[in-house]
Amino acid sequence: MSTPRLLYADGQGNILDHPGMGMAGSAGGRWEPVAENQCIPLPPGSELFLLPGRLPVGVDENGGFEVLERDPANGAAKVSAVAAFLAPAHTATLWSAFQTQAGAPVLPLFAYAAVGLSKERLVATAIRVDPLPRQDPDKFPPPQRLQEAGRRLLRKFRHNRLMQHLGHCAMGYGCPAARNLMLGRWEAPLPTAGTCNASCLGCISSQPEGPFPVTQERIAFTPTVEEVVEVAMHHFSTALDPLVSYGQGCEGEPLTQGELLEESIRCIHQRVPQGTINLNSNGSLPDVVARLMDAGLSSIRVSVNSLIRERHQAYYQPRGWSLADAVESIKVVKAAGGHASLNLLTMPGVTDRPEEAQAIADLVAETGLDLIQWRNLNIDPEIYLRTLGLTPPQERLGIAEMIDGLRRRFPRLKHGYFNPKL
Repeated sequence: MSTPRLLYADGQGNILDHPGMGMAGSAGGRWEPVAENQCIPLPPGSELFLLPGRLPVGVDENGGFEVLERDPANGAAKVSAVAAFLAPAHTATLWSAFQTQAGAPVLPLFAYAAVGLSKERLVATAIRVDPLPRQDPDKFPPPQRLQEAGRRLLRKFRHNRLMQHLGHCAMGYGCPAARNLMLGRWEAPLPTAGTCNASCLGCISSQPEGPFPVTQERIAFTPTVEEVVEVAMHHFSTALDPLVSYGQGCEGEPLTQGELLEESIRCIHQRVPQGTINLNSNGSLPDVVARLMDAGLSSIRVSVNSLIRERHQAYYQPRGWSLADAVESIKVVKAAGGHASLNLLTMPGVTDRPEEAQAIADLVAETGLDLIQWRNLNIDPEIYLRTLGLTPPQERLGIAEMIDGLRRRFPRLKHGYFNPKL
């Protein structure tokens, strides 16, 4: 079985393929050779990253692992590992394999899939988990058209602080959900919370004492009920296949704004009884979730990195709640007739360990969970493993194999990446 070639970066940042070394990947710190049938063409919209202070690891002609310390093209000492940050709707099945050098900087909050070269095209260890094209790059217009659409919307809602914030998210940060709001289609974000009841290791909007730089500015105000409802009603009345979602990367935990959510959901539901109103949450306050269901909430997506209590607590660092509350929130939604998803923050070699797979199966059997969204965990993998106290796995199922096993055991359970329109 053929093996893609190793990619590395030279001292000038050029990405090259190694003529004599095969591609390797990493699963929870365990290096593995990569076969061609484990790869897909690098999805459009993916990005290639250099990993500073990290030497590439490949497979030599004898099938052993080799750390590349010098550029084979000229013998120069400086080389760097390379990884792919995958386009939305794709989940990594192996991460980039590298050896970290002393003094290497912390990797910023992205996911680092293994990438190589096969038949003169870039390939990555990944699977597409959702066919919906909501965030496919070819579905977005040229930047000028997006800017024009955004400016029109911001002029129309110049008085609405929430719409202005989302315009900045769309045109400043390139947030796909905010861009879709500007373009009048699919899922629209409704951030509300500047505060949180957790200190997630990989929080992208707040790192007061954490090792990572934030990648997105957190909302700095609390919108009014009227502002939230106005954004939602504009979207429901004008957009293609619309739904709205509380809980975004640019905010804290929306359940900490329970009264605001309850009142705004009630107003939206009264005007659009069949509209899908979703909540992305850590699930920390099941009593608040129950009130939101009474007000007209349609669905919830509860984020977890693990369903093993110690690992969940190590990552989320919850204040005043626990994994049991998150599970209870799923039960509350299902008991009220709503739709419940698990936002599973995925890392090969951690998520696909046998005990993790069993915990997920137990949750599905216990709650009647509707959907698992397999989203890549954005984090420096070595910091994550140290925080969870994990060593390289002795056994793992494989991400794709784990999904297949859940499909066989729970035929009605769906797998994807995006929140569904109900």
